[in-house]
Amino acid sequence: MAESKNNIVTHGLSGKVGDLLVFSQRNGKTIVSKAPKERTGELSDKQEAHKLRFQKAVLYAKAVLNDPVKRQLYEAKSDNSIGMSTYNVAVADLLNAPDIEEINLSGYTGNPGDIIKIMATDDFGVVSVNVKIENADGSLVEQGAAVNNGAEWIYTATASNPDLAGDKITVTASDAPANLTEETKTL
Repeated sequence: MAESKNNIVTHGLSGKVGDLLVFSQRNGKTIVSKAPKERTGELSDKQEAHKLRFQKAVLYAKAVLNDPVKRQLYEAKSDNSIGMSTYNVAVADLLNAPDIEEINLSGYTGNPGDIIKIMATDDFGVVSVNVKIENADGSLVEQGAAVNNGAEWIYTATASNPDLAGDKITVTASDAPANLTEETKTL
């Protein structure tokens, strides 16, 4: 991809020229790139799923631009000098689910008041983290929302759980466009 600077012939030009070049405008600059090859054949299931996911991201970004409150949040993360518009930030947010980096169970012994620490990150921001504790037989011990202390998410146990052997602790993290990431640890 090439960038045209101060060229009076190509300034403001956009569109396809023959089967060789494509001119486009980004951040007030004229960009020249090779024309894409024409696609033949059917999309695979994986390609179709990606296409639908991208369409969903585009719709989400358009909704963000029409919502003054959300738009202001995404504008704060945009940087037009590098081509990251508010629209681009919103598209990327929907396409990237949160990551659960760490589930620290060292403070959980099955007593009320014990804590579970969760490190969850996202390209834009994690909105909520929920914890579910189940016995080895699948019966629910407790579940609830973790609290963000600024550095990590903290879940404080409320129920007594004397037998921890085989218990499952499931953590679910969510971001603004409602992407969910789930991770389970077995004690």
